[in-house]
Amino acid sequence: MNTNISAQDRKGWMSLLASADEARLSELWQGYGADPAFDWLRAPEAGGVMVRGRMGGSGAPFNLGEMTVTRCALVLADGSAGHGYVQGRSKAKAEIAAKIDALMQTSAADDLRAAVLAPLAAEQTARKEARAAKAAATNVEFFTMVRGED
Repeated sequence: MNTNISAQDRKGWMSLLASADEARLSELWQGYGADPAFDWLRAPEAGGVMVRGRMGGSGAPFNLGEMTVTRCALVLADGSAGHGYVQGRSKAKAEIAAKIDALMQTSAADDLRAAVLAPLAAEQTARKEARAAKAAATNVEFFTMVRGED
């Protein structure tokens, strides 16, 4: 079990797994080929969470609404614990996310990063860039001309 993992690194891969397309995540996981033995700490279960927002990013918080989330927790034979939190009701996606989280804390981290996380990150970056390019195409610039009246 690797205890030299920064909270920022873990936050990064957990976010990436939570926002990944379920079919693509499953495909990459199957391609990775390892399916470790584990015991459930908490079997996958769906529930609701309150989503909060802020106007302008700095205003007073308000309750935006509820969102369905599926969560689970498991432990591998070496004692590495993994957690999966995903939007929606996909127990399979939450399980895969938890397995990856646990394996990222072991010596398999580099192989897993190359096989699953790197492709997901590249695809996420490409989607963001495509969305930004589409938005930039609709950009309107306003300018003021000074009239020659004195």
